Amino acid sequence: MNGFSGLLEKAKTLTENNAPMVDPFGRAITYLRVSVTDRCDFRCTYCMSEHMTFLPKKDLLTLEELDRLCSVFITRGVRKLRLTGGEPLVRKNIMSLVRNLGRHVQSGTLDELTLTTNGSQLAKFAGELADCGVRRINVSLDTLDRDKFRQITRWGDIDRVMEGLDAAQAAGIKVKLNAVALKDFNDAEMPELMRFAHGRGMDLTVIETMPMGEIEEDRTDRYLPLSKLRADLEQNFTLIDSDYQTGGPARYVTVKETGGRLGFITPMTHNFCESCNRVRLTCTGTLYMCLGQDDAADLRTALRASDSDAYLSAAIDEALLRKPKGHDFIIDRTHKRPAVARHMSVTGG
Repeated sequence: MNGFSGLLEKAKTLTENNAPMVDPFGRAITYLRVSVTDRCDFRCTYCMSEHMTFLPKKDLLTLEELDRLCSVFITRGVRKLRLTGGEPLVRKNIMSLVRNLGRHVQSGTLDELTLTTNGSQLAKFAGELADCGVRRINVSLDTLDRDKFRQITRWGDIDRVMEGLDAAQAAGIKVKLNAVALKDFNDAEMPELMRFAHGRGMDLTVIETMPMGEIEEDRTDRYLPLSKLRADLEQNFTLIDSDYQTGGPARYVTVKETGGRLGFITPMTHNFCESCNRVRLTCTGTLYMCLGQDDAADLRTALRASDSDAYLSAAIDEALLRKPKGHDFIIDRTHKRPAVARHMSVTGG
């Protein structure tokens, strides 16, 4: 039996029964993150090189292919789907994909369709996102200072982001801010950023910088353990541990003085892999079973080899057999090279 027919035969039972996806460590895969483009209208210093070489557009899956792939994952048990990039809203005709995926929310087969964005295009798309069933989004915002915002994003305009936040909230979309904690850049601003977020009814999550892709600066110069940031915040705020969950890796506290929620994503100081329920799909159809590992599976070939979703479903199962227990992220002076060679914008944050 050749590889194609073998996979097809194996897949029939799985697909007919809509068997849930479970990795070798017994973790159910219920969360899919999809990078719809590696392109972005910002060049954040911790994420990208200033002069990036992006994928040729001919290498990208079509929006129809992305819809088919996502739909197979949903059939197999994915309950939360997040669109990422790069900047997802810069992809041409992206709202047609959002609209199509929204049908799964409407039917009840998908609990949540959401996205992570830099906010630059939100003023244009917020109303349509809400109409498509998007109820919650993450917006990356590392500083409120106009000059520092331009410095960290290289090309960004904070006024456009603020307009986007206004538009999203006016459309009824719940916003969570994400901030990458960077030593000697925004660490002293965290109280202000937290008050800003909580004053507008938004949660704030802070994230440790991750060693992905070659960039111009030395990450050890910017790396800030969130254990230190939390200790600093506790000098002036009362942080109460919370069991609140969104399905992602953040651990939350409630800030007594503001009444808002603060999340910590700590891939470096506290490995969150034991509860990992997610995989990542790139715009070329490459499936990464772990953000911090280079092992990947080519789903584009499976997608285009057959009109049968059974074959595609079997290829997904083959890939999940290789999902590792955890990542290998390290940042210190002896590990100058990134843990993985690809930039965050390729995989999606």
